[in-house]
Amino acid sequence: MSTQSQGSGQAATRRRTEAPGPYNATLALRRTRIRRLIGWSVGLLAATGLVAAALISARPQVSEASHLAANFTLPDTDGNAISLSSLRGHPVVLYFSEGAGCEACIYQMKAIEEDPDFASKGIVVVPIVMDPIDQIRAAMASAGVTTPFLIDDGKVSAEYGTLGTGMHAGLPGHGFVLINADGAQVWAGNYPSMWLPPGDLLAEVQKRL
Repeated sequence: MSTQSQGSGQAATRRRTEAPGPYNATLALRRTRIRRLIGWSVGLLAATGLVAAALISARPQVSEASHLAANFTLPDTDGNAISLSSLRGHPVVLYFSEGAGCEACIYQMKAIEEDPDFASKGIVVVPIVMDPIDQIRAAMASAGVTTPFLIDDGKVSAEYGTLGTGMHAGLPGHGFVLINADGAQVWAGNYPSMWLPPGDLLAEVQKRL
C-alpha cells in the first residue's frame, strides 16, 4: 500500500473516531451534568457556610460578671442631666442601641415602654444613643416613644463595652446592661438580631435580682 493510501486510511479512521456519534454525545452530556453537580455542590456548601456564620454571629453574647457600675451623667431628650447614681435604689436596665438610623432599635424601646411589668416591678429602663438630639427626637416622635433617651458622646458606650458590637464600629450594638439597686452591674447581653422581646428581657432581669 502506498504512503498516500496509508495516510488516507488513518485520516478516515480519525474522522470516524472523532465524529459525534450517540456514544460521544452521551459521554459529553454526562460530563456536563457532573460539572454542574460539582458546581451546585460547591455553591451549596458556600451558602451553608454563610448561613451558619450568620446564625453564629446573631447569637446573643451574655456576661454575668458582677462589679460596681461606672457612674455617668448624660443629657436627655427632655433637656435634663441624668446621672446613674441618681437612680440608685432601683434596678436599672441601660439599653444601648444604634439609635435613630435603626428602626428596630426605636421600636424595641416602644415595646418595652408599653409593657407595664417593668414599671410595676420598679425596674427603670434607660435608653442611651449617640445621635444628635434632633435626630433621636424625630425618631421618637415617629414611633410614638415618650421615654427620654440619654445622649452619649461615646464615652459611656465605650465604658460599658457596647461600642462596635453591632453593625457599626463607631456605634453601640443592641445591648442591655442590668444594674441592681445597690449599683452593681450583674448582667449584660448583646443581641445582634436587633430585637429582644420585652418579656424575655424582663425574665433575664428578674433571674438576677
